[in-house]
Amino acid sequence: MEGVDAIIRPQIPTAPKVSSRMALFTLGINHHTAPLSVREQVAFNADKLHHALIELTRANIAREVAILSTCNRTEIYCAADNPDMAVDWLAEYHAIERGVIQPYVYTLPQREAIRHAFRVASGLDSMVIGEPQILGQMKDAVRAAEEAGTLGTHLHKMFQRAFAVAKEVRSTTAIGANIVSMAAAGVHLAERIFERISDQRVLFIGAGEMIELCATYFAAKQPKELVIANRTMERGRALAERFGGSVMRLDEIGDRLGHFDIVVSCTASPLPIVGLGMVERAIKARRHRPMFMVDLAVPRDIEPEIGELDDVFLYTVDDLAQVVESGLESRQAAVVEAEGIITAQVDAFIGWLETRDTVPLIRSLRDAAERTRRHEMEHALKLLAKGDDPEKVLDQLSQRLTNKFLHAPTQALNSAEPEEREALRLAAQRFFHLHGE
Repeated sequence: MEGVDAIIRPQIPTAPKVSSRMALFTLGINHHTAPLSVREQVAFNADKLHHALIELTRANIAREVAILSTCNRTEIYCAADNPDMAVDWLAEYHAIERGVIQPYVYTLPQREAIRHAFRVASGLDSMVIGEPQILGQMKDAVRAAEEAGTLGTHLHKMFQRAFAVAKEVRSTTAIGANIVSMAAAGVHLAERIFERISDQRVLFIGAGEMIELCATYFAAKQPKELVIANRTMERGRALAERFGGSVMRLDEIGDRLGHFDIVVSCTASPLPIVGLGMVERAIKARRHRPMFMVDLAVPRDIEPEIGELDDVFLYTVDDLAQVVESGLESRQAAVVEAEGIITAQVDAFIGWLETRDTVPLIRSLRDAAERTRRHEMEHALKLLAKGDDPEKVLDQLSQRLTNKFLHAPTQALNSAEPEEREALRLAAQRFFHLHGE
């Protein structure tokens, strides 16, 4: 779960024509490009993420891949030849038509993909600029890719650099100042409906990180009752005890929902937990006293039709964006500083990638030189075994090695066309540390 308000909504470029050489790409949808109703269709459940990662590599769609799936984004970071195949895969995997998501999908080529990863890790692409939770979610995504064996050298290096950039941004700028978190926004909205939260009963559905954060904020208001409903009773009980609350099973929600004034839900369930009929019965039992509900899950835990009921105030992730406005000016100044840090780090990482491109050439060059050295060494040893003068054998060895090592560059210079010769001459001077007249 990322934060709530976008201070800067950057224009997301589309990819140019893809070259035959494998490169880094990022593709996906996020809160800038797609509404919640579309984002929830392509969200990845944590239980299925491992299988999805392996499927992407086995189908030869990507050689390296990691998937970041939060309430605000589903993004595929990959090293691939053709990222367009990943868009087809994304639609097919979630059993939806490509045309449904195509208008919302962005595909970022290498430099923009790297910059995007650095901005996401630093909290610059979140609804709440500077919110820290996305960094942990990105680390979870990297961990999942490592466990699936799909995180290769290029992506591993990119993410490690992204984490280092995020640390630098947070430690040297005021990017995290005056953040209004998702949890704080929920409390703020609840106080618009109820005069005092201390008079209300609060139900939390789920026991994950976001529910824990929300419970912390609501507990500070000392509600009349605080209850955690969770699939795993042990985990729910541990969280409830921290806040002096109680725990109940998920299958009890239908019978007890009318008892609660505030409901906050965030689970990984692929289907809604709170249905329209369930809430209609609860409102009737409450004699139409208002009920405040916050659905922080993607896909949604609470059926959207519930928001149309007269006595229900239902807010989703996207609805909360309007309440996060404090600290705008200080964050904007910090964003400018952060963008400068990111630009410099992108350039440095691109430099590293370019050196990686020369590794195969350097390896081939060394292999060829080693073959030549061994061949000439064997020839020299045979001459020594025959009793030839060692001094003459060594002199001959050095001459033969020199001639063979210089044969290819000399031939290239002599046979080059006029328009190529100057470039080769300059290259030879640089390779061999020569000083031309």
